[in-house]
Amino acid sequence: MILKKLMKNQRQIKEAILIRRIEESLLDLFSEGRLNGTIHTCVGQEFSAIAFAGQLRKNDFIFSNHRSHGHYISFTKDHYGLLAELLGKKTGICGGVGSSQHLQNGNFYSNGIQGGIVPLAAGMALANKLNKNNNIGIVFIGDGTLGEGVLYETLNLISLWKLPLMIVCENNLYAQSTNIKDNLAGSILKRAEAFSIKSVESDTWDLEKLFKSSKESIDYVRQEKLPIFHLVHTYRLNAHSKSDDNRSSFEIKEYYERDFLVQFAKAQPDLYRKYLDDVNLIIKKTLENILNKETLTIDEYLLNIPLDKINRKWTKVVNVKERQVNLINNFFHKTLQSNPKSIFLGEDVLSPYGGAFKVAKGLSEKYPNQVFTTPISEAAITGIANGLAISGYKPFVEIMFGDFITLALDQIINHASKVYHMYNHKVRCPIVIRTPMGGRRGYGPTHSQTLDRFLIGIDNVKTICLNTYVNPEIVYKQVLKEKDPIIVIENKVDYGKYIGNIKISNYNFLISNDHYPLVKISPINSKPNLTIVTYGGMVNEVVDCIFDLFMQYDFKVEVIALTKINPIEYDEILASVETTKRVVVIEEGSKIGGIGSEIVSNIVEKISFQIKALRIGALPVPIPSVRSLEDSVLPIKYNIINTIKMKFK
Repeated sequence: MILKKLMKNQRQIKEAILIRRIEESLLDLFSEGRLNGTIHTCVGQEFSAIAFAGQLRKNDFIFSNHRSHGHYISFTKDHYGLLAELLGKKTGICGGVGSSQHLQNGNFYSNGIQGGIVPLAAGMALANKLNKNNNIGIVFIGDGTLGEGVLYETLNLISLWKLPLMIVCENNLYAQSTNIKDNLAGSILKRAEAFSIKSVESDTWDLEKLFKSSKESIDYVRQEKLPIFHLVHTYRLNAHSKSDDNRSSFEIKEYYERDFLVQFAKAQPDLYRKYLDDVNLIIKKTLENILNKETLTIDEYLLNIPLDKINRKWTKVVNVKERQVNLINNFFHKTLQSNPKSIFLGEDVLSPYGGAFKVAKGLSEKYPNQVFTTPISEAAITGIANGLAISGYKPFVEIMFGDFITLALDQIINHASKVYHMYNHKVRCPIVIRTPMGGRRGYGPTHSQTLDRFLIGIDNVKTICLNTYVNPEIVYKQVLKEKDPIIVIENKVDYGKYIGNIKISNYNFLISNDHYPLVKISPINSKPNLTIVTYGGMVNEVVDCIFDLFMQYDFKVEVIALTKINPIEYDEILASVETTKRVVVIEEGSKIGGIGSEIVSNIVEKISFQIKALRIGALPVPIPSVRSLEDSVLPIKYNIINTIKMKFK
């Protein structure tokens, strides 16, 4: 009966055959050694893709996962681009860079990180809501994704914020090789229902119900502007990836016999053969057109964005006579007013509280549609901001304490930092993540860390540290212009300090005109004999050492204070070290694997003369709350001076 009813809809049947044959052809190409990497086929699940992706509009979006070929073909109708991509050709949709799991074309995106794509999709849905259009989105997950915490963070937010997003969970009973009975407790639908999200279910064996219910779900999201969770029971007939399969042959055969295309081939063998021949001819001609195409060169892949060349000039540091936190707050007031695409997100940022350190003071009162207070959900917050950034917004995410940024690292490393190259330069993600770090306030082991060493090795992400000699408005004006991810570290102790407050005489305090200014502090009447490189909250501590280092040990210090710590520009550091032949790098975090190691090793690589080098950082233990121990663990004035004396005297 179902076969007869669907005979009137031949396009979906032929499309399902096309998807299946493309994936089977890809497996053949793998066995012939023509493809690199891996693929995850959706054989047996094709009609789920057609029912959902195939019924969206062009301006809607899809975020898919590692098993995305069917979703892609059904949404874009671009089998050529997919095949060229997996064959590693320049004409592929991402130039062969992304291959099977990392696809992007128009409003279609995929990434292989389980769960991580869900907040990005939520961010895109939020962008649609802010744009007040009638577009919706679908994010595809599998049953295995239900083990990821970020999924639940995002379910909470899409319900709370009433976002037009559909989550389609394709339950094929296995998370790679693990049966659902061994990794999932309770009901799938009740998980979504717990967040007051409407939930429905269907399967890929009752196609009439599948197509009807999928259309109803799409219409619900579009008309009601609300999220929905649609569970699709299905079964993949192939292995998880290529050939790694330990399921019983009896089980696979049982589901194979239930498969619609198998039944269709038996019920209508002549028509099935005609469709199959047509599809095979299409694939054959497409592959003949692709196989001899070129691959990207390394220069084409890298396509590094050239740095703006600055004719560096130095001017005197200006005493602004205003506290750092107030200047940061002023910047956001001006930015939200002048740029409606700027969004401020974070925990407890609504007035009258205005954030833990009052950076957001008054913002939500004046710009209620641009300021979003969030639950304690660092991963989801950052992922949503990624989705906003990809959609043309400029999101500023406040991570309340720098210690918590570890909870957002997946979104920074596997999403924000990668999209530009992963999607072959077609997508930019200008997210800004700002967070306070540092100790000296007695907050103890989990609220006092300086974790910048974990943030400087992230490719395609600039890491910025504010200090009290650079007006933060200058820094943030440049941050606002950036087209790629930025992390801005603000030292907690510095928030209350005045900008440009010079405390010693006989030294020049100069600031450069770099996009992210350098500060150079040099003796006025003599050549320096010791270079100190530092940044962030340590700048004030180092300045406090200058007088005593000279009076007690005759060290005439030149300080190079960095604002940008990834990537670092070395010309001023090298020029100073060439004069002094001695360099000290001082950081507030533990020096093991830290910025000091990076700077010293780069100096040694770049020079042709011998130097003496020293790294100073916190002791490699958690930062205690009690003041006496905190002062012993962190690099403070006494420890800095004594360590330098022991090394160089």
